[in-house]
Amino acid sequence: MTTHHTGRDAPAVAGLLLAAGGGRRLGGRPKALLTHRGRPLVEHAARALRAGGCARVHVVLGARADEVRARAALPGCVLVDNPEWERGMGTSLRAGLDSLSGTGARAALVSLVDQPGIGAQAVARVLGAYTSPESLAAAAYDGVRGHPVLFGSAHWAGVAATATGDRGARAYLREHAARVALVECGDVAEAYDIDTEADLAHLE
Repeated sequence: MTTHHTGRDAPAVAGLLLAAGGGRRLGGRPKALLTHRGRPLVEHAARALRAGGCARVHVVLGARADEVRARAALPGCVLVDNPEWERGMGTSLRAGLDSLSGTGARAALVSLVDQPGIGAQAVARVLGAYTSPESLAAAAYDGVRGHPVLFGSAHWAGVAATATGDRGARAYLREHAARVALVECGDVAEAYDIDTEADLAHLE
């Protein structure tokens, strides 16, 4: 049974899926619409966030957003348009965090649409690192930081201020490296990206 939380009872951690990219190195095919196991990639990524424990999921769309809305089944997700998506992932991160303000969420669990090897188990592990709005945590793969990343709401303004170009939150995470709790997920997930034509071999 699914419970829908609203207002004050909103669950502490919201899923934030960045799915706006235009797939420049894939000949301009938006990653959200790439097919994996018969469905658009964005569906798999949103499902992983839900199955991993995020009751609220916001999905940031950009490239061919209307087509993504038409083709992808994203029940219960809040779809956020990022008109500046061409300026890089940082704009999507800012748009997503902005969309969460006022929802009652005390942390955002950020994942990327082009990492289908990262599923619900990794999401659940990183989610488990949440303790307060000061929390800062990330999945690690053999000790190397990756996604998903959890930002307590106390960090949102700082992340938004430094999220530029395609770097997203990298600068903020580097600056606060000593405070980032690394959650090893290498045994339950694979952190490859779908960036180039060769990477399409990972999709089924």
